[in-house]
Amino acid sequence: MRGLTRQQIEHYRREGFVAVPSLLSEEDIRLVDASTAELAEETDAERIADVFEFEHEPVDGKRVPRRLYNPYEQHENFRKLAADERITDRVVSLIGPDLALQHSKLNLKPARVGAPVDWHQDLTYFPHTNDDLVAVLIYLDDATERNGCIEVLARRHRRFLDHTLPDGTFAGRITEDLDEERYGAPVKVEGTAGSAIFLHPLAPHRSAKNVSVERRRALIYQYRAADAFPIYTGPHVVDVENCAHHIRGERSPVARFGGPQPVIYRPDGHPKSLYQLQEMSQK
Repeated sequence: MRGLTRQQIEHYRREGFVAVPSLLSEEDIRLVDASTAELAEETDAERIADVFEFEHEPVDGKRVPRRLYNPYEQHENFRKLAADERITDRVVSLIGPDLALQHSKLNLKPARVGAPVDWHQDLTYFPHTNDDLVAVLIYLDDATERNGCIEVLARRHRRFLDHTLPDGTFAGRITEDLDEERYGAPVKVEGTAGSAIFLHPLAPHRSAKNVSVERRRALIYQYRAADAFPIYTGPHVVDVENCAHHIRGERSPVARFGGPQPVIYRPDGHPKSLYQLQEMSQK
C-alpha cells in the first residue's frame, strides 16, 4: 500500500488537511489534459452546457470554462484515476478500506479571470450520516497565492459553521465572522503540479481569484466511507447520488452514525454548482 505516513495522518487529524507532493506524474497530467481537450471538442450546445460551466468574464473575446462537471462520468481516464491506488491507498489510511466516490469535479481557474471561491465547508452541501469523507484535490498546475491556491482554516474541522443568510436560506458559504484573532490566519497551501491536498469535509477552505497569467487547475475526487450515507435535503440529492460509485472494498448494508451533528440546509432553487450558489447568495 501507498498509504499516508503516521505523521501525515496525525497532521490530517489535527489540522483538517494534509498536503502530499508529487502524487501524480507529468504523464498523468498529460493524460488529464488530453481527456479534457477531447471533451472540449464537443460541438452540441446542450451537451457542452452539461459538461462545462463557463466564467462570466470573457478572455480575448472568448468564453472560457471554469469547471468540468463530473469528470468521472465524462471519460474513462478519469474513472481509472479515481480508482488509482496512489490515491485510494492514502484515502484508506484516513477513512478505512471500504470506499465510494461521492462526486468528482475539475476546477479550471483560468488565467486572469479564474473565479474566487468563498469560505465554505464541503459537508454543508452534502450532509452524511457520519463525517468519514475526504476530498482529494490534485493540482494540475503549479499553485501559488497569485493564481488562487487553496487556503484552509486549520484546526476548525470539529463543528459546522454557519452558512445561512438572514432569511435562513443556504448561502453556500460561511456567513459568520472569521476574524483571525479567533480563528487564526488562513494557511495558503501552495504546491507544484501533481501534488495533492487531502481535505476533511468540515475543514473551512476557499480560493482567491486568479489574478496571474498562469492557469490553476485542480482535479477533485470526494470519497466517503462505504457506511456513510447521504441525508436527504431535497431532490438534488438524487441527482448527486447518480454520480456516486463504489470504488474499493465491501459495500455496506447499514449506515453508521457519528461525527458532529449535521446542520441540514435546503438550497433555494437548484444551482448547478458552488460558484452559482455563492454568486446568488452574494446578491
